Amino acid sequence: MLVLITYDVNTETEAGKRRLRKVAKQCVNYGQRVQNSVFECNMDAAKCRQVKAILEDLIDKNVDSLRFYYLGDHYKNKVEHIGAKAGFDVTKPLMF
Repeated sequence: MLVLITYDVNTETEAGKRRLRKVAKQCVNYGQRVQNSVFECNMDAAKCRQVKAILEDLIDKNVDSLRFYYLGDHYKNKVEHIGAKAGFDVTKPLMF
């Protein structure tokens, strides 16, 4: 299923900047960055729960936020891209 993960990490402190780097690094491991704080991730429900737990442990819930959008397996008619940054196939393997 396609899951859109977005985050907003408060970077007013050095600790916040470190959290931002850690959250971004984890998201890169599981999906493709499509905007600065937005990742498209193709994963099953078990992997999604695992990623969610990892990210929840990294953020400060008092000042940061995570959002998960579950677009499912039939996402192609739900995603429209306009403008810069060419689209890509989220079903292909991620390059590390």
